[in-house]
Amino acid sequence: MNEQRMVEELLALLEARQVKIRSEPLGGRGGGLACMKGETLFFVDTQASSAEVAALCADAVRKLVDIETIYLRPEVRLFLENDADGSA
Repeated sequence: MNEQRMVEELLALLEARQVKIRSEPLGGRGGGLACMKGETLFFVDTQASSAEVAALCADAVRKLVDIETIYLRPEVRLFLENDADGSA
């Protein structure tokens, strides 16, 4: 699975948890998770690489989703587990 497809899969997991996704040019640092006015947002930096965004998405998913209780595509689960070790 390519990095862009991984980002899409991870963003879908966040959206399923009522996280609002915003795409903004943020200088290439990748964006991240934020809470504003009682809403949880995930900012996707449109100037960052897919790899950077995927790593930040994975971090947000691990914070908000109990991945042991839901079905995940094997590639997504492997990415989340490997990224947690810093090897992805």
